[in-house]
Amino acid sequence: MKRNIHLVAAIVATFCIATFFTSTIAVELFGSKEAITIVKTLVVNPGLYILIPAMALVGGTGFSLSKNRKGQLIGKKRKRMPFIAVNGLFVLTPCAIFLSLWASSGSFDTKFYIVQGVELMAGATNLILMGLNFRDGLQMTGKLRPNASN
Repeated sequence: MKRNIHLVAAIVATFCIATFFTSTIAVELFGSKEAITIVKTLVVNPGLYILIPAMALVGGTGFSLSKNRKGQLIGKKRKRMPFIAVNGLFVLTPCAIFLSLWASSGSFDTKFYIVQGVELMAGATNLILMGLNFRDGLQMTGKLRPNASN
């Protein structure tokens, strides 16, 4: 049961970040200022209210599932998770909140786009790290054959 919760929470969290990322890029390329404001607002509410509990569940269940495990793959996952969490809590979350506030007030200035650039880089970083953790988890459970380069 714990393994299923971990998997579902990981999928939800990854889907949230991927949705935030692709929505931001799409609306910037093809949307109006009003559309940007809507996307930035939705990222915060309900987005963060879905993402943060999902990430907490992934971390908690992952820690619990791995407490008696050893090995290279679990070591890699353990090293990535603190970075993913810090990046999410101290970079992505504040960026999302500030961008939502600024978009709502019509402040699409240099500061907005610098913070959005930081948000996109941090989001891409977390997506990559979460993808690596997902791959390693599938290898640990035998659902994916190990790659010779790992």
